[in-house]
Amino acid sequence: MTAHISAAFDSGNIRVLHQDGDRFDLEIVRDRQSDFYQWFHFRLLGAKGRNVELRIVNAGGSAYPLGWPGYQARWSDDREEWRLAETEYADNVLTIRHQADSDSLWFAYFAPYSMERHHDLVAALAAMPGVRYESLGQTLDGQEMDCLHIGDGPIQVWLYARQHPGETMAEWWMEGALDKLTDPADPVARVLRREATFHVVPNMNPDGSRRGHLRTNAAGVNLNREWQEPTAERSPEVLCVRNKMDETGVDFAMDVHGDEAIPYVFLAGFEGIPKWTERQGELYSRFRETLARRSPDFQIEHGYATAAPGSANLSMSTNQLANRFGAVAMTLEMPFKDNDALADQEYGWSAERSMRMGEDCLGTLHEMIGALRSAADAA
Repeated sequence: MTAHISAAFDSGNIRVLHQDGDRFDLEIVRDRQSDFYQWFHFRLLGAKGRNVELRIVNAGGSAYPLGWPGYQARWSDDREEWRLAETEYADNVLTIRHQADSDSLWFAYFAPYSMERHHDLVAALAAMPGVRYESLGQTLDGQEMDCLHIGDGPIQVWLYARQHPGETMAEWWMEGALDKLTDPADPVARVLRREATFHVVPNMNPDGSRRGHLRTNAAGVNLNREWQEPTAERSPEVLCVRNKMDETGVDFAMDVHGDEAIPYVFLAGFEGIPKWTERQGELYSRFRETLARRSPDFQIEHGYATAAPGSANLSMSTNQLANRFGAVAMTLEMPFKDNDALADQEYGWSAERSMRMGEDCLGTLHEMIGALRSAADAA
């Protein structure tokens, strides 16, 4: 049987340039109307019992080439468990070598989170007691902007993920956080639902997710540069979410992402905003330190450089929300590689660890919900 490759499915992305037996030259397709590319997701068929070589020849021109050294692709034969594949980056080519044990295998940049799984998640949660579903609007491709409202406390908490659709670990984080938050027997969740109202957007970029984009929506727009002046023509996803935030207010916000290059889990804050206050800074620092104490998968030594006072980019959501609402806002970054401080040789950073991180972030929020309430009362 002649092996072949397919990517004609939800979030699929690869193009076959040349095939020589079980050796393929491939290229990642750019996001529509954009120069961004790095996400790949494809299926290998008909190669059982043979050694295959999959060469992504345009890896060196990708959005974040520093993400390739030390990186390992993921593979699966059941689309449930995603293991690390033998991967090498040299001379601007990413090469995946694999001994196929099945005639149907999948390879991806990270464990995919399909739009079908997203719909299953939203449907299951929307049917639960105490969960209120709302579509905030529609995307350029006509998909719904799903939002789940949970709890009835005075603290307004916004959780949103996957502004960059290729960062699928962000929606795995969401699944873990939502499973905990809606558990009727979980005492932490019960307190959180009593003290706060959660507004949760599990996927900020449905169009990019389905199209197999790395970073942009259907118009080739990076949504995390649209928060200062979103428009219906370029960024309806941000516009409808920010409009709803204006209705509810925001006391605490977390924007969930993945980082290509840094092999750690870390937070980025809002230090450079014009309206920064010491109280905001204290609460943000307390959250970071508490999460580091709770989770061995989180650390505070490695991350992005801190913005100088007054230099924050207000088109980014964390900065915009902190400045606009006086919120304690933050961006959580998880790796495509692994957490080097607690490496896993078989799975690397995984969907499962992302879900556990979602649970730990809620546990951290529980520990400081009283301080958030005091800050909101004093505002």
